[in-house]
Amino acid sequence: MNITILTLGSRGDVQPYIALGMGLQRAGHAVRLVTDSGFAAFVADYGLDFAPLEVGVIQLIQSPQGKAALAGKGLFSLMKQMQPVLRRMMDDAWVASQGSDAIVFHPKAMAGVHIAEKLNIPGFLAMALPAYSPTAAFASPALGGADYGPLLNKLSYRLFMAGATLPYRRMVNAFRRRTLGLAPAKGDVTLRGRPVPKLYAYSEHVVPRPRDWGDEVHVTGYWFLPAPHGWQPSRELQAFLCAGPPPVYVGFGSMSAQDIEAKTAAVLQAVQVVGQRAILATGWGGLAAVAVPENVFVLNGAPHDWLFPRCAAVVHHGGSGTTAAGLRAGKPTVIVPFFGDQPFWGRRVQALGVGPAPIPHKKLTADALANAIRVATSDAGIAQRAKALGEKICAEDGVARAIHVIEKGLG
Repeated sequence: MNITILTLGSRGDVQPYIALGMGLQRAGHAVRLVTDSGFAAFVADYGLDFAPLEVGVIQLIQSPQGKAALAGKGLFSLMKQMQPVLRRMMDDAWVASQGSDAIVFHPKAMAGVHIAEKLNIPGFLAMALPAYSPTAAFASPALGGADYGPLLNKLSYRLFMAGATLPYRRMVNAFRRRTLGLAPAKGDVTLRGRPVPKLYAYSEHVVPRPRDWGDEVHVTGYWFLPAPHGWQPSRELQAFLCAGPPPVYVGFGSMSAQDIEAKTAAVLQAVQVVGQRAILATGWGGLAAVAVPENVFVLNGAPHDWLFPRCAAVVHHGGSGTTAAGLRAGKPTVIVPFFGDQPFWGRRVQALGVGPAPIPHKKLTADALANAIRVATSDAGIAQRAKALGEKICAEDGVARAIHVIEKGLG
C-alpha cells in the first residue's frame, strides 16, 4: 500500500513520524513523508521518500516574530500573517498525496482529513498528545491538562478545538471548495460521518487511558527514532563524559525565548550552586552558546537515545519527544514549560513521581532551578521510580502497535 504521512512543526513533530514511516516501510508499504522542506536531509538520512511543504518552520521559529509568539506575545498576529503560507502548504500536501491508499496526518498539517475524504481513502489522525479525544479525566493537554472536574474538563476540549480551528476555517473551506470540490467541513475529527481513528504515540504508563474514550482511540506507545546509522559523538563530548560523574542535561529545544541570555545565565548559576557537571544544549536557540566553566559542556546537539542514559538527570522544556526520551532513559526529569502541552507533561512527570514540580519558564530563576536539580539528583525515590518507568517504556513497541491499527484500517 502507498501510505502518505503528513506532519508539520519542529523536529519533535517530525522525528516520531520518521520512525513510523520506517516501520511501515519494513512492513512492506511504500511510504512518503511530507513535511517542511527544511527537514529534507533529515528524512533522507533514514531512507524515506520525501515531499516538501514550503512553510519555513525553522526560519519562523528563529525569527523575532516566532520568538515573540513562543513567549506568548503576538501569536494571533503571527497566525494571520501565516495564512497565505498555510494555504499554499495545503496545496502542496494535496499534490504530494496523489496515489495514496491511506494518509496518516498530524493536525498541524491541516489538510490531511480533507484529502483523505476527497480520495476516499482511510485517514488516521496521529500525534503524541491526546488533544482530540475529550475526556472527563483531565482538561485538554493543549491547555495545560489540569483537572477542573468532569464537566469543565470535557468542555475544555471543545474550547481548544474551536480556538485552534476557527482562525483557519474560512481558509480550509476555501481549499475544500476550490481544490477538492467538497462542501464545507462539518468537523475536524470526523471522516465520512465517522470519528477519525486516532493514534496517540505515547505510553499508557505515562498517561493512563481514560475510561470514557471510544474504540477509535488507540494509545500505541512512543514512536522512537534511533540515532542515524554511523553516528558518533565528538571526541570532546566523549572526553567530557569520561572526565567525571554523569552530568545533568539542560536544553530547551526550539524554545527561542526573547530573554535567552538571562535564561542561560540562570542555568549556569544553578548548576554551579548545586555543584553539578552539566551539558548545555543550545539546539535551535533555546539556550545561548556562551563561555562556560570547566564543569559545563556546550553541545549543539546529539541523539537523545544515546546521550540521556549517560546523564544524571534531564532538564528541558517539556516537549513530548524530549519528555519521552528522558523517561525511556529512566532519568529524573525537571521540566521548564513554555506553552502549549508542555505544562501537561510537567504535571505528568510530577504526578508519576519521577521529577519535581515543573518551573514555568517565566518563573525560572537560578535558585528555583538549583532546588529542582538538587531534588531530582538526590531523591532516591525519584530515581527508583524513574528507572522503573523507563523499563516499562522500553518494553513497549509503539510503532508495531500503530502499524497494526493502520493495517487493520486498510482492510
